Amino acid sequence: MPVSPFHPPDGYNTWQTCRTWPWGGSEQAPRFDRFDLHYFRTVDRVMRECERLGIGVELIMEAWGFEFPWNSRNIFVAEWEELWLRHLIARYDAFTCLAMWTPMNEYEYYPNGDWHYAPVADRWAMRIGRWIKRLAGHGHIVAIHNGPREPPFAERFVADPGAIDAILFQEWGTREAGDGWLAAGIEETIDAALEGWNSSALFAEWGYERNPDFDLLLPHHEFCDAEHTRRGAWRGAFRGLGIIHGFENSWGPWQRLDEDQPGMAYLLHLRRFFTEIVPFDRVRPAPDVLRDGEYPPGHRPSALATENRGRVAVYLPAGGAVRLSIDATLAHWFDPRTGGVLPTTGDEQEPGQFTAPPGSENGHPWDWVLLLSCT
Repeated sequence: MPVSPFHPPDGYNTWQTCRTWPWGGSEQAPRFDRFDLHYFRTVDRVMRECERLGIGVELIMEAWGFEFPWNSRNIFVAEWEELWLRHLIARYDAFTCLAMWTPMNEYEYYPNGDWHYAPVADRWAMRIGRWIKRLAGHGHIVAIHNGPREPPFAERFVADPGAIDAILFQEWGTREAGDGWLAAGIEETIDAALEGWNSSALFAEWGYERNPDFDLLLPHHEFCDAEHTRRGAWRGAFRGLGIIHGFENSWGPWQRLDEDQPGMAYLLHLRRFFTEIVPFDRVRPAPDVLRDGEYPPGHRPSALATENRGRVAVYLPAGGAVRLSIDATLAHWFDPRTGGVLPTTGDEQEPGQFTAPPGSENGHPWDWVLLLSCT
């Protein structure tokens, strides 16, 4: 609310046919004391349709911080900001489809559109978050979406931790030519950023799956392939976080919405796993069920378990072997690529050690999920 038709370095939203300036005047001569009702009637229709479909909306109140007017606080002064936020809250807070208010996308762009971590952005987020809670009467979540990953959020918001209810956490993992498929480093970054954070968090962004049919408009997307989508999803979920992903087909410049990209099928397998096989709400990260071992970067397994350790799942992002500190009465392999379930071979060399089935795609070892029922 709103988004300009451009994302640097070369992402022009050429599909847009409607203006997205919500105020009076223009970008060159703004009238922040007026609102464009034609613009807001369009947003109203979208919100009513989401209400009808039961879709939850994250309403980002100040879009990208590098865009005008958010990047010009000498023009878009605090009084205009308050009027803008009041209008949004008055217009949309009563919608049940409103899942959360997010003051700014990658809020570290505050105050001038220069993307880097600065304590002043934290102070702004706490002040605005607390102000929204006082003004908006329907109790919707107030969330913050990060750009820079550190310092930890418990440290950033220590002055008023209750001002922010949820972190929409962004971390893309490895995304270069040789390691983009692995999406390595996600777990370690999540652990560091959320250490000590006692409120909620979602793994809200680990890249935008590349569609090679399109020109490369954002270089960071180049090696975010379907394997990156799949492994990033499982890595985030095995840190106990809900997940949200992006695709170039639905990214601003393209909007090819009638075609799913390959990684979508992998996300559906993950959804089935956590709704039909291992209920997501019953498991928590359980590093204690894994014995220490030496692994190449990005290959270390992660574990989830129920409170009584009766049900355990272990994700092996690059296959291989894993050693456990618990005894299992029943074990199976879940295939993140197909959603199939296979029995273990029973030829483990020692109790508590399991070796994933062999195989590779694009020269990369398969990833697997080990399912265990334990006494």
